Amino acid sequence: MIFRDRISVITGASQGIGEAIARRFAREGATVVLVDIQKSKLDEVAQTIVADGGTAVVHQADVSRLDQVTAVVEAVLKDHKKIDHLVNNAGITKDNLLMRMREEEWDAVIAVNLKGVFNFSKAVIRSMIGARYGRIVNLASVVGVMGNAGQTNYSASKAGLIGFTKSLAREAAGRGITVNAVAPGYIATPMTAGLPEAVKTAFLGLIPLHRFGEPAEVAYAVKFLCSDEAAYITGHVIHVNGGMYM
Repeated sequence: MIFRDRISVITGASQGIGEAIARRFAREGATVVLVDIQKSKLDEVAQTIVADGGTAVVHQADVSRLDQVTAVVEAVLKDHKKIDHLVNNAGITKDNLLMRMREEEWDAVIAVNLKGVFNFSKAVIRSMIGARYGRIVNLASVVGVMGNAGQTNYSASKAGLIGFTKSLAREAAGRGITVNAVAPGYIATPMTAGLPEAVKTAFLGLIPLHRFGEPAEVAYAVKFLCSDEAAYITGHVIHVNGGMYM
């Protein structure tokens, strides 16, 4: 159990990739702090983790609100005295062609996907600096590097997240903190399940491995970046996309 005695904060943990990461970290011995705006779903995930022998704590928060994020981090530090891992996974989509995209669709995606990463990273970084240890992993996306029609807001948020990752990695490296990103391709999650079949078929044609990824496969990459084996890796993006982008 490589994460025994570690405290791991995971945003967007109520389903999909975030849930898979939380389950994997809990199985490795971490106390997982589950953060999401959907409290009832968080409770369900926490219950299944505990039933499986793990330790899970639930905090409801809107990651786009710095005041709510700060309150969560302060509560975790009060209860556990430290935060070892921060996994910024929370994200939303509001797809539309740019000429039809409403301002609120743009603002909502940027607020959650990009500002949410700023909020949580800002809230935890001081404690990590004090401990001279920390792992921050940000969930980017294949469309943040290759683009995708109808997703200018989502692509911009994920491309910005990659730049954020590289810059924070330079700031924090001297304090023993690594900052990396994982960029999933097409992963079978509730977020992607709603896409039209024609879109799914088109995506499948772009993937050399000829299948969609599973949330657990992303979780393994995140686990590696938070492990001691990845102590000399920072400022990088690991692509988990079946060859969709190389």
